[in-house]
Amino acid sequence: MDEILRITPLNSRHRSLNAQMAPFGGWDMPIQYGGIIAEHGWCREKAALFDICHMGEFLFEGDFEEQGLEDLFTFSVKTIPLGRSRYGFLLNDQGGVIDDLIVFRLGENRAMVVVNAATIATDFSVITNRLRGGSFTDITDDTGKVDLQGPLARRIMMDLFGEQIERIPYFTFVTLQLLGCEALVSRTGYTGELGYEIFLPAGKVGELWDLLLGDERVRPAGLGARDLLRLEMGYSLYGHDIDETISPLEAGLEPFVKFGKEFVGKQALLQQKEQGLTRMKVAFQVDGRRSPRQHYDILSNGEQVGVVTSGAFSPTLGRGIGIGLVRSQAAGIGTRLSICHERVSMAATVCELPFYSDGSLRS
Repeated sequence: MDEILRITPLNSRHRSLNAQMAPFGGWDMPIQYGGIIAEHGWCREKAALFDICHMGEFLFEGDFEEQGLEDLFTFSVKTIPLGRSRYGFLLNDQGGVIDDLIVFRLGENRAMVVVNAATIATDFSVITNRLRGGSFTDITDDTGKVDLQGPLARRIMMDLFGEQIERIPYFTFVTLQLLGCEALVSRTGYTGELGYEIFLPAGKVGELWDLLLGDERVRPAGLGARDLLRLEMGYSLYGHDIDETISPLEAGLEPFVKFGKEFVGKQALLQQKEQGLTRMKVAFQVDGRRSPRQHYDILSNGEQVGVVTSGAFSPTLGRGIGIGLVRSQAAGIGTRLSICHERVSMAATVCELPFYSDGSLRS
């Protein structure tokens, strides 16, 4: 039986632009319009517009500590300053990542939790069951979201919406009146470039999409370019580089785990730290233009030591790049590897992240 896909409020607009559509996380999403490489380049040089309405949004209202929100994630919610956001994880008892997410501190007793599309139902159920009270609502269907990303994004947003856009620091957000409705504009993104995530009522997101695309400096980009952009930065993708069987420590994301507070999965992570990691995330560059892919084997001295979790050809570097999980002894910078799949074999070298370090992210 064919999967019944959810659609975003922008679905008809993607089809009118002749986008290549495909399932992603249970949604019918645009993979590319004119080409992944071209869209990637436009985002690196100018400004690309992404439909991110498939992401999930939950609204919590109540006392963070008394109602249990404070103990849910690997970071503290109560210490997030008003108007700022924080990234981290929702874990299972074994320390595996149920989801990576961002919490936006809306008020003294209000927060918005933004989660991945494929895990909306799971996340909502897990969080609901762990809370001890308060109001917790899934507002995904009522919320539209687009991302404008690229070095020209600030100038474009200022031209359209005013000088107040200039005063939004990284990982900070403001609430503005846009197109006659209240919108949350956040200085965040997933590309390594200066950019904004804009949340507004779902019924208004089409009007915003049209307005932004009316600027000749803006072009639409699909999930193909978005994936390539995030990989060049070394950002983890849920379902590839992190999942319920992979801990944040194994994924190289310990800076987003605050061991000075309580959270589900903490004891499992402390045990991992005490015993030492048996596998670790590595980044590698291929000696050529071939693209490594998820599930390809990683070999060291002829022995399989791990598996590729993400891989692609990097237009910026002009070679194949990837992320994988390998035995700890094969994770050292400069370690030579072989990436293999059936008759394909490519030589590679473990390297540092990010692959791409010249982005405008913090400009």
